[in-house]
Amino acid sequence: MELRHLKYFVVVAEELHFTRAAERLGMAQPPLSQQIRKLEHEIGALLFRRLTRGIELTDAGRVLYEDARRIVDHVELAKTRAQSAARGQTGHIRVGFASSVVFHPVIAEIVRTYRDTHPDVRLSPSESNVAALIEDLLDERIDVAIIRQAAHESERVQVEELFDEEMVIVLPPKHRLAGRTGIQLHSLAQETLIMFPRSIAPVLYDEVISACQRAGFSPQLGQESTQVASAVSMVAAGFGVSIVPHSIRQLAATGVTYHAIEGPAPRAQIAIACRSTEFSKVVRDFMEVARRASKDRHHGDA
Repeated sequence: MELRHLKYFVVVAEELHFTRAAERLGMAQPPLSQQIRKLEHEIGALLFRRLTRGIELTDAGRVLYEDARRIVDHVELAKTRAQSAARGQTGHIRVGFASSVVFHPVIAEIVRTYRDTHPDVRLSPSESNVAALIEDLLDERIDVAIIRQAAHESERVQVEELFDEEMVIVLPPKHRLAGRTGIQLHSLAQETLIMFPRSIAPVLYDEVISACQRAGFSPQLGQESTQVASAVSMVAAGFGVSIVPHSIRQLAATGVTYHAIEGPAPRAQIAIACRSTEFSKVVRDFMEVARRASKDRHHGDA
């Protein structure tokens, strides 16, 4: 039983007139009648009773119409849903975020814009460190990741820079430098610097250490924080000072002060990553939204 025969049958059953049904289907009446006869032959029963002025459904025809209508409707729905998915209008996307990027307002804007423009796409967020997110991409546990730049070696992952942000110095309460608006990095030469483990964001870690070395000193590293953002809490607790991305200023911590870095300063890059072989329209649309938001921010800063 061919789907087109069921479609022809449904239209004839609704019109109860071969000529009108043929016009609705955009075909000639004789071939339509022939297809209906083939369907009747396949089923082994008459579906229509031919009358002087039109036709009417037989008992077998009425039963078939109920099922055929549902089948045709389901096929059309499946077609529509597949087309919507192909256009990126429906589906599911799993987005991973590095813990330190969630504080940046552009990241919230990317997610908000994507959800507004793709209301029927389900977005599932997760949060982890950069190394874990790259692994999740490779193992297909997530579809896209917004990260601090990753020093990855896999050709299976595509990483694009979105934008970078300045980094700031975080000082504990009543620190001797707390009264200054801007601070040069070499002023931290005798301070204990709280850093996150290099394994969770190696590029950002190396950027901070290199900036200190360019300023003429190797930092005295203290206890490590489990994440970039948690370094602020450790500063507040008196474990030392830290250097963090500017957007982390939004993190509420009692007593700490944030200070611009005078002179050459490290930059914290934000990037987006997906699998190199990614062809999903929902993922490609998300990447494009992120690119546009990044470009808009760049123009706004210019």
